[in-house]
Amino acid sequence: MTAANTYNTIVISPNPKGRFVDGIISGTPKPGTVMQVKDATEKVGGNFTYEAYSRDADGNRPKGPIAVLCEDHLQGRTIDDAYETGQVGNLYFPLPGDELLMILQDVAGTGDDHTIGEILIVDSGTGKLIVTTGSPESEPFVCLETVTDPSADTLAHTMFAG
Repeated sequence: MTAANTYNTIVISPNPKGRFVDGIISGTPKPGTVMQVKDATEKVGGNFTYEAYSRDADGNRPKGPIAVLCEDHLQGRTIDDAYETGQVGNLYFPLPGDELLMILQDVAGTGDDHTIGEILIVDSGTGKLIVTTGSPESEPFVCLETVTDPSADTLAHTMFAG
């Protein structure tokens, strides 16, 4: 059983210390995706527009603080429901030690197995987590469950390391 089967929320810390905000979503990301403020986009109704993390390379330092897309139960959304461009989304800015369900990237042609304690980086362009490779500038998550060959959009129990 994976953590996603146990919880029905992205932020799973019993007493999270980060900050929740609303934002306008760009694209079709699912909860558990790392997001960033979209460049050159003015506020709409007091909210910034957010898109999936996109940098020059996987694991590059984010443009600002890490934001994680969450489900929005008030709009009838679950952890499995993708957002659409223009919808208001619920985002969470975690603090170190916060536990979250995050999407693992399904890397084609690999087994993608993950173990407890494994350090994860953010895949540029998708905002999903992958195993640390090369010399990343940022390694913000630690895997807290064993996941064998995840399929697309598998949620895994992680801890935000900062």
